Amino acid sequence: MAPIRLRTKASHQVEKRAKVVRPKHRKGKPSQRVKIVRDVIAEVAGLSPYEKRLLDMIKTGGASSEKRMYKYAKQRLGTHKRALKKREAMKDVYAQMRARQAMEK
Repeated sequence: MAPIRLRTKASHQVEKRAKVVRPKHRKGKPSQRVKIVRDVIAEVAGLSPYEKRLLDMIKTGGASSEKRMYKYAKQRLGTHKRALKKREAMKDVYAQMRARQAMEK
């Protein structure tokens, strides 16, 4: 690889080094095995009571259902990010349920 000038007014040319993927950059990402295990458990066990209540909030709808779902999820899960993620997950579950019902008709 030819040397590249990384600085604007530099007379000394340096070569840009490729970044190494470090283990800390993968931290927190679930492996394929963990994903499969979690999916199987969710399929067998079903939804927890608070998740069922979130689904009910979607079904009843209304103008502020998104906000109520968020507030309820945040109360149960503790953090903003987890609440948003759970709200989106429950919306996906509801969409899958609706699609399955539409296929049966």
